[in-house]
Amino acid sequence: MHVFLGYGHATRVSAFARTILSLSTERRPIAVHIVSSAPEHVFADSIGQGARYRHAEIDPVIVQPLAYQVDRRKSLAVLKSFLGKKQALLERETRWLHEVGVTVVLSDAAFLGCLAAKVAQIPSILVTNFSFDSVYSYLATSIVDSPDTNLHPDGFESLLDDEPIPLDHLEPLVKEMHSGYRCADLLVLLPGSIPIPSFFGYPSLPASTWVDCETKRFYPDIVNALVRKMENSDITPIPFPTSGYTIPRKVIPAPLLVRDPSPDWCTFEGRSRILTQIGIPAERQGFDTKVLVVSFGGQHFHQPSRSGSRADSRSSSREKLPGVVHSKEPGPSFPATTQQSQPSPPSLTPSNPPRLATESHIWVPGAPPAYKGVGLSPVTTPGSPPTRLVSVETAYFDSMNAVISDYEPRLLPDESWIAVVCGVSKEKWLMQGEDLPDRFYVAPKDIYMPDLTSIADVLLGKLGYGTVSECVDACTPCVYVSRPLFVEEHGLRLLLEREGVGVELARSSYEAGDWASAISEAFSRGKPMKERKQIRDCCDRANQTLRLAKDVIDWATDCSRNVRAAAESHSLGDK
Repeated sequence: MHVFLGYGHATRVSAFARTILSLSTERRPIAVHIVSSAPEHVFADSIGQGARYRHAEIDPVIVQPLAYQVDRRKSLAVLKSFLGKKQALLERETRWLHEVGVTVVLSDAAFLGCLAAKVAQIPSILVTNFSFDSVYSYLATSIVDSPDTNLHPDGFESLLDDEPIPLDHLEPLVKEMHSGYRCADLLVLLPGSIPIPSFFGYPSLPASTWVDCETKRFYPDIVNALVRKMENSDITPIPFPTSGYTIPRKVIPAPLLVRDPSPDWCTFEGRSRILTQIGIPAERQGFDTKVLVVSFGGQHFHQPSRSGSRADSRSSSREKLPGVVHSKEPGPSFPATTQQSQPSPPSLTPSNPPRLATESHIWVPGAPPAYKGVGLSPVTTPGSPPTRLVSVETAYFDSMNAVISDYEPRLLPDESWIAVVCGVSKEKWLMQGEDLPDRFYVAPKDIYMPDLTSIADVLLGKLGYGTVSECVDACTPCVYVSRPLFVEEHGLRLLLEREGVGVELARSSYEAGDWASAISEAFSRGKPMKERKQIRDCCDRANQTLRLAKDVIDWATDCSRNVRAAAESHSLGDK
């Protein structure tokens, strides 16, 4: 095999690329290219083993003004903008595949990679637990994501006004993505999956029909469909455009694709090394100290500008495409009151938001500000001044300011706990000259998350694949804040319930700083599993990933040979 190519999801693409590059010389491909809009440093481990990196815009993004909220209107605008450039992007990728000499494409989970591979006469593999046709079609759900009115003042709710996107606005756009996924020849299905409509006829799109709006859980028949073991797709393959050759579509179940922690993570020396890197003093590094990791990963946290602009959750490409005109593209009409342009990059000019009622604040990345709602505070000070309302713009785009003086006893269960917050620099935390609260520490941005997740006693975050897979692999219990507009969450919750420990924390409790009881519950439920993890042989998952890499390489080698033979036969027949 000449070249092996991976598109998409950062951490698991990197993990799988490392495994492929670790194969024996006779099996390993000559080169592995990673194409992603994620920054290069995310792939440092696989690049260190020889993978080559190329930055490119390859898929649309869901706009997240906060770590667990979705802006449906702006997400729709981003999708329309991306599809307006699709033909130019497709031509660019097809040309690049030919220039480099790629023999197989892996996509996680960019439909553009599968589509470009089909046009370029190259087999493609979809490696994923979800697809974006499902994610975008779910924006039609009637589940409304609105803030707790007891926690937030009037005005904040109106800014976060959430309305379903009409299906007739979504359907033609989703169909374009779905057609791209149909071009994939092999599905490597990861744990924690939701239905993949491009490979299985049931359940079909839209994904908004999969979830019970009352329980906010998958309907039982959807769960049953996920449990069924299916080795072959019941959706017919798309032939290659020149030869007409088709590859029988196949499904391979995969183990967790996660990065390995350092070998010494469970030793005292390894734990001390990790905690020292964070800046935790030696007296708090003993095994009697319990570690809470606060991680709402996958977002970039900036102080908002006065204009209140906010970028989407991933870096947008800086590539310039020849022939691409950045104008409003034709598409389904959208009411004038909901027309949105693509979000502009965040300003780096810090703002000075109004302070809350108390003198001490904690800034937890990825969440909105907490307000002292009427009757919610467990401690009230007679004669205290009324809460100053934060402006709507600042409230929407600020990260959480929980009130330490009132809520600190409820953040952590007791004095034996420390908290490590990820995704923010210490400088950003120290707003207006304030110190970090006692027992809270900021992880450096280059912290190796598999190590930190492994030594954590509990992780507090959102249900994303990276967080859930690393928690399950490390046997670290997870306290999570639900993201009701992310359909991917439903499959990950099922995985966490089946193979790990998950405790849901209501958003209102999170924003109010009322974490302690959920942390204690998760710690108690997860402790036996965590202790077993520290003493057992942990090679099973690594061996499974190695077998998967070998199977994928063998499949790709055979299919590439057959596709080339069919193309040559077709060429000879034309002469």
